[in-house]
Amino acid sequence: MTEWTPAAVRARAEAVTEAEARARVDVLVPAINDHSRRYHTDDAPIVDDRTYDLMVRELELLETRFPTLVRDDSPTLRVGDVPIDGLVPFPHEVPMLSLGNAFSADELREWARRVGDRLAKETGSAPEVLALAVEPKLDGLACELVYEDGVLTGAGTRGDGEVGEDVTHNVRTIRAIPARLHGDDLPRRLSVRGEILFPLEGFAEMNRKREAEGLKPFENPRNAAAGTMRQLDPRLAAGRPLTFFAHSFGFLEGTGAPLAPSHLAQLHQLAAWGLPTNPLNARAEGIEAALEAIEALGATRHDLPYEIDGVVLKVDDVEAQRVLGFVTRAPRWAIAYKYPPPEVATVLDAVDFQVGRTGVVTPVARVRPVRVGGVTVTNATLHNEDYLRRYDLRVGDAVTVKRAGDVIPRVEKPLDAEGRPVEEPGHADRPETVFPETCPACGTPLERHETAGADEGKKWVCPNTLSCPAQLRAGLRHLASRGALDIEGLGAKLIDQLVDGGLVRRVSDLWDLDLATLSGLDRMAEKSANNVLAQLERAKDRPLDKALVALGIADVGEATARDLARAFGSLEALIDAPAERIALVPGVGPSVTASLQRFLHEPHTRAELDRLRAQGVRFAAVPVTLDLDALGQPAAAADDHPVRGKVFVLTGTLPTMTRDEAKERILAAGGHVKGSVSRKTDYVVAGAEAGSKLDKAQELGVEVLDEAGLVALLEAE
Repeated sequence: MTEWTPAAVRARAEAVTEAEARARVDVLVPAINDHSRRYHTDDAPIVDDRTYDLMVRELELLETRFPTLVRDDSPTLRVGDVPIDGLVPFPHEVPMLSLGNAFSADELREWARRVGDRLAKETGSAPEVLALAVEPKLDGLACELVYEDGVLTGAGTRGDGEVGEDVTHNVRTIRAIPARLHGDDLPRRLSVRGEILFPLEGFAEMNRKREAEGLKPFENPRNAAAGTMRQLDPRLAAGRPLTFFAHSFGFLEGTGAPLAPSHLAQLHQLAAWGLPTNPLNARAEGIEAALEAIEALGATRHDLPYEIDGVVLKVDDVEAQRVLGFVTRAPRWAIAYKYPPPEVATVLDAVDFQVGRTGVVTPVARVRPVRVGGVTVTNATLHNEDYLRRYDLRVGDAVTVKRAGDVIPRVEKPLDAEGRPVEEPGHADRPETVFPETCPACGTPLERHETAGADEGKKWVCPNTLSCPAQLRAGLRHLASRGALDIEGLGAKLIDQLVDGGLVRRVSDLWDLDLATLSGLDRMAEKSANNVLAQLERAKDRPLDKALVALGIADVGEATARDLARAFGSLEALIDAPAERIALVPGVGPSVTASLQRFLHEPHTRAELDRLRAQGVRFAAVPVTLDLDALGQPAAAADDHPVRGKVFVLTGTLPTMTRDEAKERILAAGGHVKGSVSRKTDYVVAGAEAGSKLDKAQELGVEVLDEAGLVALLEAE
């Protein structure tokens, strides 16, 4: 497994021959570009920032040693990635560049020495003490604001540094950003750069609401901020507590007052005009004072109301900045220091088993309370049974808890230098952790289901989909969510009351509720009860694809439901369709078809669907726009199809497809899906939280695809 530390990166870069360096560059460039796209365009990074920066560091070292190896697509020649489709381009009049990185005090000292040497060379003398601006490195979305005559007229993301995406409609909803500047002698045109971010308290509250609605919580505040800014409907952004801090000018035109001669003084001018700047910005007289400030900020960073992942040092003198200038990707006068990700030791106190909406039983670690990244962690994910077996986790074991930017903490065993779990004294005497044989919520015997990829894990499932109270609670939250029937007011607390009180024992019972019943519940006044009843009535006419999502059918997400609706038009046509015809729908193969038909033809399901129809739930038909006959049989993949005969490995969570769906589409196109990466692997399809398989693919130079890349390959002629 590749070691990503500054020392290991430098050792690798210095030890290789030119031929070995060429091969390594050919691995690093596409890998870094892919990570860049995932971070800047998809908002779904699969490696932490430190690992990404060290990958770039290794590439820079190799290119410095062997300049002829610099490729045209090298990420060292550009910043970020291309804008995503769907938003209007936002050109930057002055490029938005990134920063160089340092990972140790000695590297910062070396940077300061280079700055002093260059100033001495260019001006004939260097300052006795280099004054530095010390700023917290905010973990948010880089954004540019444009003001004309003091009025906000535009806002855009960084994109590739030259062109971003126009997000003015969403930026206008952020209360921290003034729509009009105030003060005297405002510039005719002004560009301000800064970071949009989520305060942690607001982020946690938003995730609690999402979980109550049956929606997946956001992974981290940075991704949530980026995703919010890229929404087309500004009402969504208006409902989220985003904030903004300005950290620099882009350009300034048409003002009678001269610009202040120092960077921090310029930030004070921005603040005077009404733009928020970070109160932790400070001035340090010399690099040693800056290092003390970095250490002090690092000691308290987890107590801040927002996330930072490092510190930015800038030469404070603006004229010195001009003299120092830029390299291709970054200013010479600024550098970012990244704090290492938090990792804390604790003890595994218990393992609980939770039942999800689709009946999947998931192990959850209960750990001795410990502070990790500013949050007290008491429970963390254990993923599945195979994860438990891989680390042989037992109650009483010493474990490590990691966040590394993720909201949901991970539990692992401490690893030795070879990457193997440390065997601590007494471990073998503790009872093994085993999955229960019956559902923890209803006592029904569990069923074991295979998932895509032999070593991706198997899942234990409670088949009691209609009567299991845990599935019913989660299913009702899912049914009421925005992507399904969108029933405003039917939240987690109300659902708990309805299920606990026996008022709702199945989905159709929702439409038996009346005003007297609802208004008699805790915190349900007559007005609120009437609103819920009106929402339930409106939900009867949701289109077929939303209704299919609401039913909570295993392996049928929003994309699959939409294609099923386009292919069959009505629920009746879908129920009557033979398996071989359903399997023609893109993304639907034999296992998804079997899951769908098992659900739709199960007697209790049919009875429930009949009862819903009788209550006026119409499963509204939609036009048939997907011609299945034109698609042909999925198994009849052309001999020259780019997927045919290729070996794929799936890892991580894809945005719209389950791994089962992806597997079926690959098999339908004539490809093969394996469980582990080897030199015979042609493609690794990686989603969020991809793990060691992605590392292995990068080591071997195997091409890595995201979901969009896979779909493009599958749909190629």
